[in-house]
Amino acid sequence: MRSRSNVLETAVLGLLSSSPLHGYELRKRLNLLLGSFRAFSYGSLYPALKSLVARGLIETVDPEPAPTGRAAGRGVAGATGRPSSGSKPLTGRRGRIVYRLTADGKEHLQTTLASAGPSAWEDESFDVRFALFAQTDAETRLRILEGRRTRLTERLEAVRESASRTRERLDEYTLELQRHGLEQVEREVRWLDGLITTERDRASGRARDRNAGVHDTPAPRNKERG
Repeated sequence: MRSRSNVLETAVLGLLSSSPLHGYELRKRLNLLLGSFRAFSYGSLYPALKSLVARGLIETVDPEPAPTGRAAGRGVAGATGRPSSGSKPLTGRRGRIVYRLTADGKEHLQTTLASAGPSAWEDESFDVRFALFAQTDAETRLRILEGRRTRLTERLEAVRESASRTRERLDEYTLELQRHGLEQVEREVRWLDGLITTERDRASGRARDRNAGVHDTPAPRNKERG
């Protein structure tokens, strides 16, 4: 349970690192970030926000109050500057609370994104960490991808070994489900192979550029004698 909470908190901090957001917008962006991978419970968001505020990692910003009564009417006035005749006064609503990252929150997020241990590539957290790769340094990205690939390769070998032992005892539908699961893992391993190759090529390119910058530095010219 704590692992899921950590994943949600990392996602929230990652989104708030770009800009302050109110709760509704944060919910929408979390749905885009997490919805494709797992069911996201909105009921878990506000307790997570409350915990992050209590720990000083995010803070709330009081919004501008929404216009009410006559002020709202003036806001929709026609060319004469008066509210339209017969229109009802607009009722105001409580402004949405905006959340933003604190300095401690930024530091906590950077520490989290710099970690590349097993928790970064497990099923529960890999998708969120990958979604925040733009904020993660290249070396850490590569370690996470390699760790994820190793974990899936181990899982693939274990499932294949189990399938070979139990194939004759399973019905056709269970075998089909098993085959489908194997294909999913194989596709992800191929996907990871491509990502790892890209990251390594980028690292090699950066290294070549650095070396070229050193070797291409022109030697100082001797001053001409006057």
